[in-house]
Amino acid sequence: MILPVYLYGHPILRKETKDIPLDYPGLKDLLDNMFETMYKADGVGLAAPQIGLEDRILVIDTDSISKDDPTLKGFKKVFINAHIIERDGEEQAVEEGCLSIPKIHEKVPRQFRIRIQYLDENLQPHDEVFEGYKARVIQHEYDHLDGIMFVDRLPGIRKQMIRSKLNKIMKGDVNCSYRVKPAPRK
Repeated sequence: MILPVYLYGHPILRKETKDIPLDYPGLKDLLDNMFETMYKADGVGLAAPQIGLEDRILVIDTDSISKDDPTLKGFKKVFINAHIIERDGEEQAVEEGCLSIPKIHEKVPRQFRIRIQYLDENLQPHDEVFEGYKARVIQHEYDHLDGIMFVDRLPGIRKQMIRSKLNKIMKGDVNCSYRVKPAPRK
């Protein structure tokens, strides 16, 4: 089932998520719905807050962008109760976008390498190191789990330059090819 993607300004996107219990009801269906929603929106990652949940879950599939970088082929992962343990390597600024902030792309500084502990879709534990673009995608989605959005990582002047676009998104004044849920009206 394709779920609506919550847009910038919705309070759920600013909440810190919680680890889920191992007996989480409907987990397989939820993961299937997250992947289906992400694919419909042409995304490479989706975090639970983006579909209105306060759960520490994210999904990633970089196949759609692997023509530009063959190392991304077959990189499809589920991260449950994920916690980044280390970040290191040179920080690089690369352009990012976000399904919750449609039609805005900005260069975001992120570290080159991360070490992350998580459970996969079968609730098996992992402790892995990722580098390069894989680390970037994970860090972007992981930020959602902590209530952080990529625009929060922009220098003040860049954020000021896109302020009017962000305000439009907050008002629901955006045209998307996928289902969205705008911030509640105040």
